[in-house]
Amino acid sequence: MKKQIVAATALGMFGIAAHAQSSVTLYGIIDAGITYANKVATSTGHDKLVKYGDGVAQGSRWGLRGTEDLGGGLKAIFVLESGFSTGDGSLGQGGAMFGRQAYVGLSKNDYGSLTFGRQYSFSTDYLGGNYTMGSQTAAGNYAYHINDLDQLTSSRINNAVKFNSANFYGVTFGAMYGFSNSTNFAGSPTTGTGANAVQGSSSAYSFGLNYTQGPFGIGAAYTNIRFPNGATPAFGVSIANVNTQGLRDLETYGVGARYMIAAATIWANWTHTNFKPITAGSSDLNNYEIGGKYAFTPAFNAGLGYTFSDLGGSLDGKWHQINAVFDYALSKRTDVYLSGAYQKASGSNNGTPVQAEIGSAPSFIGNAGANTQFVTRVGLRHKF
Repeated sequence: MKKQIVAATALGMFGIAAHAQSSVTLYGIIDAGITYANKVATSTGHDKLVKYGDGVAQGSRWGLRGTEDLGGGLKAIFVLESGFSTGDGSLGQGGAMFGRQAYVGLSKNDYGSLTFGRQYSFSTDYLGGNYTMGSQTAAGNYAYHINDLDQLTSSRINNAVKFNSANFYGVTFGAMYGFSNSTNFAGSPTTGTGANAVQGSSSAYSFGLNYTQGPFGIGAAYTNIRFPNGATPAFGVSIANVNTQGLRDLETYGVGARYMIAAATIWANWTHTNFKPITAGSSDLNNYEIGGKYAFTPAFNAGLGYTFSDLGGSLDGKWHQINAVFDYALSKRTDVYLSGAYQKASGSNNGTPVQAEIGSAPSFIGNAGANTQFVTRVGLRHKF
């Protein structure tokens, strides 16, 4: 009730009236802590780093979620969600006011929902949200695959129309399309040439299928983003010293599964991402992840995971990463956690050794300036 009162006040600030038949909820997450990395690239090689780390277990955010009963089981729905940094109070997602999510639509219990706006792809919704260590534990963005190239944690599509089905005996499915909003249908670069080109036309489409029954769940998703650097903000498409800017196509698909056994949960996933640059050549990134967590008490749990990333084609690189986390709940809404990750890289790009690089944007540490990197963190997370 308090949340709804505060939400109504916030809506009044935006000049929006909350009617009696509507329900509006204010919600959010604040995540902050201290991170240590033993190696971060410098102009002369690498050095250790101790930093204030924000939004690692989950990105810090606040949002408004609302529904209106239109009768006959039909509802109007909306979400406005803003990301921010607790370190300096700045907006996330390139400075957009509601850069995390911003959509409106209709839902009906028997069929599902149809929504319009900035929304998550199904690679994030189904795979990243259910079958990764990043989503299952407080390891968060340090445990997601290298810089989110397979779109499992921060794949938000602009100008999107999205259908998400109702639950049919454990099965859900969906499809979405993001408009480029440009007459540049051919997708030719607007500025620059070759690998430095910036595109003016970014469109995307995504599909997903998920099945959950009792302790078992399995899901699959496909996402294709045309000219990802043409989006605002641009998608993260660079790893270590391998620069994949100037892409005309980023295609990713994968499958994941999990199973709960008493106090334990185990999961595994595989994703395949193909990079097609404007210039000749292409590269493929395969990620293989396995992990699990165990709840020793209702308040205390621990997780352990391993990911192998293999980049082939015109680029070359391999990354082995081990993740561990301990999480203790002080209450239903507040927890403290300790996480660690170690990564070892091998391979080269045109004779230049590939570097280690832990984490996914925007909270990733950065290139190690070496082929190994260790990161540990102590954090505090509060949900409201």
